[in-house]
Amino acid sequence: MIVAMGHDHVVLRPGESGVNAYRLLTELVVPRPIAWVSSVSAEGVGNLAPHSFFTVASADPPIVQFTSVGAKDTLRNVRESGEFTISLATRALIDDVNATSAPYPREVDEAAAVGVAMAPSAVVVPPRVAASPASLECRLHDTLPLGDSVLVFGDVVAVTVDPEVLVDGRPAFDLLAPLSRLGGSAWGLPGAVVTRPRPR
Repeated sequence: MIVAMGHDHVVLRPGESGVNAYRLLTELVVPRPIAWVSSVSAEGVGNLAPHSFFTVASADPPIVQFTSVGAKDTLRNVRESGEFTISLATRALIDDVNATSAPYPREVDEAAAVGVAMAPSAVVVPPRVAASPASLECRLHDTLPLGDSVLVFGDVVAVTVDPEVLVDGRPAFDLLAPLSRLGGSAWGLPGAVVTRPRPR
């Protein structure tokens, strides 16, 4: 239901007829970073899939979080093995990231099917995307079911970074060129960076 408000705003109430909450959230909560998650099933089959509900959950201890919307292969693999790797999704890899979002059967390794080269991780079993400039290697901390989704929390046990994207020992945004997800079929590309000193 749409209710007229002042200044031409409208109120859209999730759950009411004609209101698509998923579409509204994914078109308003933008840009969203992408967790390009690599996992391995109990049978040893690799899985590589992007998840655009992704953030840092804790800095100390270092914990990251992504959301599985529905019971996907990634979630099943992470629960079985207790490990996963997140490779940074970059502008140069946009077609590969998009291709690995296809609904492949569980017995198909997306990286192999799409032709994405993988490299061994330093600590965990699931590999990282070889061409990605950075990865987070994680061990499962916990999962939290929430509605039709499951939040997956991972303890970061290793971080790999290509020295080519480091400036003064820190990853540089313009060299990383990270992708983001917008609404529908839209993707966000790296743009201009501005700085502001933090108030003291």
